[in-house]
Amino acid sequence: MHNRTSTVLTALIGGVCGWFFVHGFSGHVRTVRNDVVQGILIGWGLAFVTAQVFARVKTTKINGWITMPGCGLPGNGMLLRAAHAQVFPGPVNVPQEAIYWTTSGDGAGRALNGQHEYIMHFPPGGLPPNSAFWSLTMGDARNRFVPNPINRYSVSDHCGLAHNRDGSVDVYIQNSAPRGHESNWLPAPTGHFILWLRVYVPGRAILDGSYEVPPVVKAK
Repeated sequence: MHNRTSTVLTALIGGVCGWFFVHGFSGHVRTVRNDVVQGILIGWGLAFVTAQVFARVKTTKINGWITMPGCGLPGNGMLLRAAHAQVFPGPVNVPQEAIYWTTSGDGAGRALNGQHEYIMHFPPGGLPPNSAFWSLTMGDARNRFVPNPINRYSVSDHCGLAHNRDGSVDVYIQNSAPRGHESNWLPAPTGHFILWLRVYVPGRAILDGSYEVPPVVKAK
């Protein structure tokens, strides 16, 4: 869920729960039906707010990217699973099979927007270490695939990315094709968007937390 949306919902639900709580002990006539309805609404609201708070505590943020260690581990508890669902909706694997990162902002904390052009620079030897593959996927503000003229929705180590002379790799994230760098182009929408980085059978540097995902940098 988008950070701004989740913040607004958390504040709104917290306010509603507070109103119900005060209203329930303010001398108004109470009925069993009203108490049951209020209990259900307050319970749902508190569960949502708790999951949101727990997700913020458990997430790790580096260079604008967020991840949550322990996704998919058996026995990690209902609360942690709920927190995972807030950040990474959909199925997840144990860390040894896949690690996930997501971002809706650049390295400077500004919202990603297709009105700008961005570069994600992987230094020499800095591509995500893995024993399977990695992929960088584009999603619009509602986390849907973005229609584009080359039908490309992600880039990966299997799509023929061109390397620079020093062995580094630049991924060009923008709405229009970058002249001379089409092989490394990840098409973006005209508005806000979200990026997902997935690494399957990640290497030791990812599992022990020493690998840092490069920031998404706004091109000059």
